[in-house]
Amino acid sequence: MKRIQRLAAVGAMAAMTAVVGACSSAQAPTTGSQASSAPAAEPAEPSAEAPAPGGTGVTKISDIFGPACSQVPQQGPGSAQGMVNDPVATAASNNPLLKTLTKAVTAANLTDTLNSAPALTVFAPADSAFQALEAQHPGIITQLITAPNVASPDSKLAKILKYHVVGQRYDAASLVQAGTVDTLEGGKIKIGGTAAAPTVGGAPVLCGNIPTKNATVFVIGQVLTPPAS
Repeated sequence: MKRIQRLAAVGAMAAMTAVVGACSSAQAPTTGSQASSAPAAEPAEPSAEAPAPGGTGVTKISDIFGPACSQVPQQGPGSAQGMVNDPVATAASNNPLLKTLTKAVTAANLTDTLNSAPALTVFAPADSAFQALEAQHPGIITQLITAPNVASPDSKLAKILKYHVVGQRYDAASLVQAGTVDTLEGGKIKIGGTAAAPTVGGAPVLCGNIPTKNATVFVIGQVLTPPAS
């Protein structure tokens, strides 16, 4: 009889342990170590829709969307996972779509300004956008980057670049909801379209909702021009 009781007690303890373990794995929040062991989410296929406004404008890798997102590397510093922990100017410098923008930001001495800001939305013209601008105005890129006062906050290049930056974070849905946003240059930009296909000052979003450490980035297909003062 005692042997039977002992066996029953052991069986009961094993069953209880299994139940507690199952509940713990189902309800426990993911820890940092668990998150690092899971494969990183990659924007291999652009999402069909952007998320609803979240209030902070901070996005996740899974929120990235747009037709040009497939051109972003899947691994390394220029990948979505590689950009997420870098401040925005550093993150952009690793993105193969933004080589000309990076050169312009460096020439205008805006790298530290962008990297140190607490929260930004950056409309980043793709290299193809600068190529289109150059085709319309031959020599304009060299002229802007080599101007004698290029590193001045009031240079023409600095004003153009700051017109592409907003002093708070927006995701695609909250941009469309806002309708108009104020830029660091002082001018306003009209937002159109839908959360799934927004436009920025009439320019299409090629890849949007890209998260970096201090900014949400939207790669756009046109270099925007500040309104005449």
